[in-house]
Amino acid sequence: MKRMVIMLIGVGVLFGGIFGFKHFVGGKINEFFDNMPEPVASITATEVLETEWTDRLEAVGSFSAVQGTLLTTEVAGIVSEIRFESGSSVAAGAELLVLDSETDQARLRNLEAVERLARVELERAKRLVEQRNLPEAELQRRQSEVEQAAAAVAEQRARIRQKTLRAPFAGDLGIRQVSLGEYLAAGNPVVSLQTRDPIHIDFTMSERHIGRVAAGQPIRITVDAESGEFEGRISAIEPGVRESTRSFAVQASLPNPDGVLRPGMFGRVVMDIGAARTVRVVPQSAIRFNPYGNIVFVLGEDEQGALRVSQRFVQTGARRGDLVEVVEGLQPGERIATSGLLKLRNQAPVKVNEDPALQPAAEPDPRPDNT
Repeated sequence: MKRMVIMLIGVGVLFGGIFGFKHFVGGKINEFFDNMPEPVASITATEVLETEWTDRLEAVGSFSAVQGTLLTTEVAGIVSEIRFESGSSVAAGAELLVLDSETDQARLRNLEAVERLARVELERAKRLVEQRNLPEAELQRRQSEVEQAAAAVAEQRARIRQKTLRAPFAGDLGIRQVSLGEYLAAGNPVVSLQTRDPIHIDFTMSERHIGRVAAGQPIRITVDAESGEFEGRISAIEPGVRESTRSFAVQASLPNPDGVLRPGMFGRVVMDIGAARTVRVVPQSAIRFNPYGNIVFVLGEDEQGALRVSQRFVQTGARRGDLVEVVEGLQPGERIATSGLLKLRNQAPVKVNEDPALQPAAEPDPRPDNT
């Protein structure tokens, strides 16, 4: 019995030592974390700005030629002459290609001879009728023969003219698709012809904007291949709305004297609507977008003068480039964090990195560098 009591006392002392040691270690750990300095997050920051914005509609479209076609021959034949250079500019009516017409020319001379003979016989018939040596019906038959011969000559001349391909309008030629001596069937492509000044841009708009778009309305266009903006005006609006997309087609015209805009190029269209209004804007990188609400982190100093951020919900509006409008939640001049938002929490200490190279983009109309 005495031995059992001693064992129980020993076990109690052992477990008491273990629990005491764990309590001592846990207390030291808690003391370390309680006295550990708060980590400071490095961020970039900017002020809430006020600026003037005009509401606008945006779309993307493709350029198309005001006049453009793929030239073809009306009749078949062997190519005997090519009178143009690929990529050259031509005037309306310029001869571009000639098909061999030797057989047609011979046929024309034969028909012209028939016509001359018919006219001679007609004149002879007129004299005989005047002398009452020929009936009036014979004169009418000879007159019909002249008309038929003249029609055959005109038809043959038209056929010969079809052997010469002419530019239907002034413009720029593409790359020729035929060679000398080649046999062309009727309708085979020869070369493309397009006008580039002025030029059209075609785009679509959602049906909800149909009342805000009108013919003659000015637009601005930017393209990736060129710097700067191009200005034009809406020239036509499709009267109906496409059922499949609930959108309507719009076409605008703009001058293109240097020919830098080409059919098929991609363009971004902007239309200003309404009057200018004052808005508060911040970089989009300054907003943490969440399903339950959009958040910004506003900079301020605590009682010890340390820089801290406070979390604030905001209501956003229109977006433009790298900027977003803040409708509610911020005032002009307030300073907010623009990067490092994922590592921030309410009342977290921060330091601001002023290196310009690290500042997020804040352009209303950002464009890539053209190289």
